[in-house]
Amino acid sequence: MRWVSGLLLSAVLSLPMQRASACDIALILAVDVSGSVDQNEFDIQMKGLAEALRDGAISEALVVREAAVQVIQWTGSGRHRVSVPWTRIKDFNDTDRLADEIEADQRIWRNFSTALGEAVQFAQGNFKQVSDCERKVIDVSGDGRSNEGIRPPELHASLLADGIIVNGLAIEAYDKGLTTYFEEHLIVGPGSFAMRAAEFEDYPERIRRKLLREITKQLSDLDLPYENGNL
Repeated sequence: MRWVSGLLLSAVLSLPMQRASACDIALILAVDVSGSVDQNEFDIQMKGLAEALRDGAISEALVVREAAVQVIQWTGSGRHRVSVPWTRIKDFNDTDRLADEIEADQRIWRNFSTALGEAVQFAQGNFKQVSDCERKVIDVSGDGRSNEGIRPPELHASLLADGIIVNGLAIEAYDKGLTTYFEEHLIVGPGSFAMRAAEFEDYPERIRRKLLREITKQLSDLDLPYENGNL
């Protein structure tokens, strides 16, 4: 049996459930595998994502929302790939399988630049496969600024036109101004936000909070344009 705090479960179940489609949210988890991320830091990200999906509140929210989830790995220009394909969440077995697949996911690239805009553009096109989902969210985690390819702000108009929200988790291990950069250049859409992880070791807790906020669509969050990671 899964145990979820009464407060968190209430926040999930009290939200409006009437919608045009069964799938409330399509969520793409975009994981940074650029050259600044070593193997241990990659493992922290993947294990952190897996543990977050096993969290009772998050798995409950995914099931209630009948979510669709995909994972992409991204680095330099032309190097972005789906590493875990779209998974439809109908029950807790689906969340468990997804968590296991993410934890076992192998790194694709190692020594390339940071094409943040291209990663977002690639993710944008993948929502065509889940057009029945009401909300479309790209959850980008990274430890550096875009230094190759299309600039993230150049995509904002297209993303807004497609109804896509981009949120960011800035891992500030090597760049203490990265959260501000994400706020000013990356995130877009109603209620979009950027959160901060001071080091890679902080990633598991921060991604758990970030996913809970994204999936449950809490009304208090939609009143705030940005999140500075101090929740």
